[in-house]
Amino acid sequence: MKRVHHIHIMGLLMAMTLHAAETVPQAMPPADDGAIPRAVNMEAFEALVTNSPFTRSLGVSDSLILTGVAHFENDTFATLLDTKTFESHVVSKNPNFQGWQLVDVGGHSAEIQTWSAKIQIPGGEVISVRYQKPPPKPAQIKSAGSSSGGNSSPLTSTQLNEAKTAALNYKEGFSSDGYPKAPPPEMVAKLSRLSTSQRETINQQMLGLRNQGLGLNDRRKIYEGLVDRSLQRR
Repeated sequence: MKRVHHIHIMGLLMAMTLHAAETVPQAMPPADDGAIPRAVNMEAFEALVTNSPFTRSLGVSDSLILTGVAHFENDTFATLLDTKTFESHVVSKNPNFQGWQLVDVGGHSAEIQTWSAKIQIPGGEVISVRYQKPPPKPAQIKSAGSSSGGNSSPLTSTQLNEAKTAALNYKEGFSSDGYPKAPPPEMVAKLSRLSTSQRETINQQMLGLRNQGLGLNDRRKIYEGLVDRSLQRR
């Protein structure tokens, strides 16, 4: 009888122990044990969203060099050369077809090796381009539209006479307007709205740019820009 009573007591104690174990709450895992991923914090991606590598230009200035700077009254033009493609670009305070805009130029006007230009490209980034002597152009891509830098020199008396004669005979064009032949009818119409002195001033500027070594295509772009700006001031 005592043995049965003893077994009954032991069974009761084991049952109570198991019940106590079941009712003890399990320990909570630490707040950050590395097993559960944290919630994404969007602030971490703010810089990526505002300055996405898919929308900004990467290394656009790596192959660009400054080859020339020209001033005309309140306008400034800079010519750039892509040394990889040997494509030339003209930039001014008005964005060109690529959206490039001239922000500032620096350096001493008489020391070409000190010239520099700041160019704003689409997206708001401003790049700095310094003057360098253009490398030799590969034979397979040489063309009459090449551009090179050089010190501007005073116009000769022959060139001054050419600027004056071309201002009078503007329909015929002249050596430095950037056109291989006479200017197209739409340019002739614009030139007709300028005074002879305005045309002569533009011609002198273009002859100076030719003395710097600017190629045909660059001169044409600048010439058209100068004519348009002169018309806006009338």
